[in-house]
Amino acid sequence: MRERVGYLPNVEEEIIETKILSFARKGETLELEAPLLTIKQMQQVTEKVKRASAEVLKNMSITEIISIIDTAIEVLLDRNSNYRKKAERLLPIVTGYDEEMIRLGLTSFLKKFRKHELQRFVVEDLGNPLLLDDFQPRVKKGYSKAVGPELILHVWAGNVPALPLWSLISGLLVKSGNIGKVSSAEPLFAGWFAQVLVEVAPQLKDCLAVVWWKGGDEAREKEIFRYSDVVVGYGSNQSLESMSHRIPATTRFLPFGHKVSFGLISNSALDSRKALTSAHHAAFDIIQFDQQGCYSPHIFYVQKGGNVSPFEFAQYLAQELESFQKRFPRRTLSLDEMTASIHWRNKEEVSSFTNTTKHVFGQTDNHWTVVYEEGAVFSPTCSNRAVKVIAFEEIREILPDIQPYRNYLQSVGVAAAPKELFRWAELLGNVGVTRVTALGKMTSPESGWHHDGRFNLLYLIQMVDIEHSAEENAEYFAAYMY
Repeated sequence: MRERVGYLPNVEEEIIETKILSFARKGETLELEAPLLTIKQMQQVTEKVKRASAEVLKNMSITEIISIIDTAIEVLLDRNSNYRKKAERLLPIVTGYDEEMIRLGLTSFLKKFRKHELQRFVVEDLGNPLLLDDFQPRVKKGYSKAVGPELILHVWAGNVPALPLWSLISGLLVKSGNIGKVSSAEPLFAGWFAQVLVEVAPQLKDCLAVVWWKGGDEAREKEIFRYSDVVVGYGSNQSLESMSHRIPATTRFLPFGHKVSFGLISNSALDSRKALTSAHHAAFDIIQFDQQGCYSPHIFYVQKGGNVSPFEFAQYLAQELESFQKRFPRRTLSLDEMTASIHWRNKEEVSSFTNTTKHVFGQTDNHWTVVYEEGAVFSPTCSNRAVKVIAFEEIREILPDIQPYRNYLQSVGVAAAPKELFRWAELLGNVGVTRVTALGKMTSPESGWHHDGRFNLLYLIQMVDIEHSAEENAEYFAAYMY
């Protein structure tokens, strides 16, 4: 099988070089043709995207843009559409994830970009969506308008399928030209979305591009960074730091690096009925895309004092992971991932010989590991369905262990009564956590969430103010004054 990667506006009939990316799974082989633009072609694409977005996107209303995105998402949600069929057929080959996980994950993710969710998205950041269309009156007098940059460059990671849609749709909502660079690990979905968008609204055909180059290609990066007003980067902290050295000082850089997430379970959620439900939801957060997202949990802190002990909860969690393995098998790991997994598990097993409170559940062929321990320090696991359960008495005793990771913390899945939820959320926020959600929802952020504690749209735009003095002074020059 063969499929083309990305989406390009017309580059004046020039021949575009392509590189072949090969993937194989369960006896099936897929070859992807990735366009590799020359420096000259990159210049042409950036100029065309800037010009078209200024002529088309900037003159569309936010209501029109939301409607177009909604229609495109509807196509991708339709399991009978050719694009959705391709996604369900090819993404498991490219990513290695189970077919059913891809199907359910795509549906859950895409629903966040329907019309009403996008309206909430805009209101969350701007309050008044019309700020994107025209000058709006301010309470203190005068007027303001939100203006998006000419060109946003998105450098995407490929750890979770379809994840590029967050930043690409944000760029469209602020009426900017958008160029996205896809990852070799998952180079397909962003291009499909761009193609659907242009089929729905042909007038947008030159307003965006989805391109590819091999990570670390400094020559191409420097060139396209030079033309970008904003660069939104995803990846490891090391790759983002390296990228930052190639971005001009006048270009705004919005990096999203590696983050760590965990779960927190109150003893109020640990009676015989609720504990099973909590374990099921916790296991789902673990198996969804095999802990490859920043919002995937590595540790579950479980409070003592419930009818079900933390040790028993760890057993429940192990049982649920085994059940999920039968329905959603873990993807085949790379050699490096397998080595890291075996090393992490061996280290935990060896330390359990001298630690009577420690227990390791699951064999290596179970494709998951649960480690139960009392008094353990906060430390991320090797991912790929490896998790720790740590018992605690009161939340304040675990905060000192979490504090050193404050620059890396993101999501916490909580199972607790309302009073505890708000008290714990305040304490967690003070040590760096930016998102508190329910167990079972950790890998599914709500539309309009503050990614790593930031705004999605406000960080892209700039506000243009007409001060009251200018408005008042303009009256002096009006023809009707004489």
